[in-house]
Amino acid sequence: MEQKTGWLTQSEQRAWRAFVGVHQKLPGRLARGLQGCGNLSMAEYVVLVALTDAPDGLRHFQDLTNTVQWERSRMSHHLRRMTERGLVNREFCPKDGRGVHVVVTPAGRAAIEAAAPRHVATVRRLIIDPLSPEELDALTVLCERILGRLEADPP
Repeated sequence: MEQKTGWLTQSEQRAWRAFVGVHQKLPGRLARGLQGCGNLSMAEYVVLVALTDAPDGLRHFQDLTNTVQWERSRMSHHLRRMTERGLVNREFCPKDGRGVHVVVTPAGRAAIEAAAPRHVATVRRLIIDPLSPEELDALTVLCERILGRLEADPP
C-alpha cells in the first residue's frame, strides 16, 4: 500500500530549515572555538566531558560509547588517538574480565579545563545570550521533547 507524503507546510518548512541551518553551522563554530583554546577537537571535548562528569574520571568503554552515541569502532579508533596524545588511558576492568575502563589523564583534565571557559563563552554568545529567559525555557522544552522522540524511536 502506497503511503501519501505529508508535505511540510510553509511554516513547518521554515522551522525545519532553521533547525537544519543551526545543526549545520553550530558544530563548526564550536569546533573552531575549541581549536583556538587548547587544540582539542569537538569529538575529544565530548569524550573528555563524559569522562570528567563521571566519578573518578573513569567510564567503562561500553558506557562511554553509549553516553556519546558512537559506534564501538569509532570510539575505539578515537580513543587510540586520544591515548597517543596522552589525554586518556585504557585500563583493564577487573569486574568483567574482558572489559576496558577509559580514564582521563592529568593532561586530559588540564586540556578540558583550559578549553572549557572559552567553549562556555562561545555557547553563551551564540545560544544563551540571544534568547530571553522564556525563549530559553521554550528551547529546553522543545529540545527535550525531540530528544525523547529520538530515544523512543530507535533507528
